[in-house]
Amino acid sequence: MIVVTGATGNTGRPLVQALAAAGAEVRAVSRTVGAADVPAGVEHRQADLLRADELSSALHGADTVFLLTSGEFLGAGGGLGDLLATARGAGTRRVVLLSSLGVGTGHHPADLEKAIESSGIEWTILRPGNFASNAFQWAESIRTERTMAAPFADIALPVIDPDDIAAVAAAVLLEDSHSGKTYNLTGPEAITPRQQAAAIALAVGEPVQFVELSRARARARMLQFMPEPVVESTLAILGTPAPALQQVSPDIEQILGRPAHTFTDWAARNSAAFT
Repeated sequence: MIVVTGATGNTGRPLVQALAAAGAEVRAVSRTVGAADVPAGVEHRQADLLRADELSSALHGADTVFLLTSGEFLGAGGGLGDLLATARGAGTRRVVLLSSLGVGTGHHPADLEKAIESSGIEWTILRPGNFASNAFQWAESIRTERTMAAPFADIALPVIDPDDIAAVAAAVLLEDSHSGKTYNLTGPEAITPRQQAAAIALAVGEPVQFVELSRARARARMLQFMPEPVVESTLAILGTPAPALQQVSPDIEQILGRPAHTFTDWAARNSAAFT
């Protein structure tokens, strides 16, 4: 049994679909998951990782767990100690953690990775960079005004398609050759916000005006929906990224045997969100 937490998100949903298509026994877990969210034959279980009783039920019988923690989980003081103890008690043999590329550069704390590595359970860590799906934050302004506003217009970072993260996670979960390994996951090229606007314009078939925000203006906007420490670390990554964050990793192609999708690929597939 493979348990997928965060099963209704940008990564969890395609991961559940990929595992089910491969014939794996899957249990999809999130606070809101329902039958309509999973393929036929996939078990689903509503659970909050902060509630011990729900967590124990969700992990019961799980051989392998894909672990995705939310900002809310961390903001509420959630740690992995109780979760990993519950997993061990449930007979879990292996955990795959969705971490962040920022952990390797010191922009994000390493607490979750350290907990996994010292848990006594076999582990694999996936460190994705900037998600292509973050572009959904501009969907409304592009739909209504054909404008996209962002800071640091010409600073390029590799942007990763969540479907590629899901495909790597599926491969890692279905094979036993990845224990004790950490993979950095990026798109195939670095791309600037200005170039992202151009890619979305190509996808929708109409011009999209790019408006560069000052750092202060971007910070004020982000504080409306993100905790201040997360805002500061995000702005640091976007505005003054460490060289390691701008590098393209070969890990996706090595694991999947194909190149990672480009942001242009992602924008074309999701063009309906911007039209």
